[in-house]
Amino acid sequence: MAVSSSTMSIKKVLITQPRPDSDKSPYFELARKHSVELEFYPFIRLEGLPSKDFRKQKIDISQYSAVIFTSRHAIDHFFRICEELKIAVSQDTKYFCITEAVALYLQKFILYRKRKVFYGADGTNKSLFEVINKHKENEQFLYPCSENQQDNDIINWLKANKCEFATPFMYRTISNDVKQVLTKFEFDVICFFTPSGVRSLLENFPLYKQNGTRIGAFGNNTSKAIEEAGLTLHIKAPAPETPSMVAALEKFLSSNKK
Repeated sequence: MAVSSSTMSIKKVLITQPRPDSDKSPYFELARKHSVELEFYPFIRLEGLPSKDFRKQKIDISQYSAVIFTSRHAIDHFFRICEELKIAVSQDTKYFCITEAVALYLQKFILYRKRKVFYGADGTNKSLFEVINKHKENEQFLYPCSENQQDNDIINWLKANKCEFATPFMYRTISNDVKQVLTKFEFDVICFFTPSGVRSLLENFPLYKQNGTRIGAFGNNTSKAIEEAGLTLHIKAPAPETPSMVAALEKFLSSNKK
């Protein structure tokens, strides 16, 4: 893999997510601007929890007045479970989303009204907590998440603020076989988006050595997973100046040229 140096020639970047559907994705503009080659390969896949397994959790969705969403996947599986179990979601339900992009995805399922859809200013948990804090009185929160991946910062905040909440599991995360892509190519940068993606790397390569490869992370929990794996983190998002992985890569590639 790439040799470590303070300024290294970045030629090939691995994005551990599916390739964007649109050629207008900012990733492709980034690649053209900096003359880098992007490879997209998802390190994980999500499998919906069957509704019969959801029922075993004995959580009555209709009893909760607000839902916290940290991904589009969570939105998909929340409404899938509701449809399968014929649960009518109240029109008064409030939705608290980690980013505006996640919030806008709700339009696929609900009549989008700003007085009931809220999102953090910069994609961080801190900004999400600030917006929840303004509206948390008398709310009962659902935080749908993966069976093997939860954001403990969100759970701890809800507990600390004495919120009534439940964390229903609606899907599970499964590692993909990534051996072929990582043995076939040498990547100068690898970008991760979930702790499960980092876990997938280590399941595929238990003795993985970074050897100068720059690593990027989106989200505090992903950053934590990288550091706990004994790897060095070079690119971190979201942050006030870099709300997306594209923005963080832009900053990194620009500074690397100097």
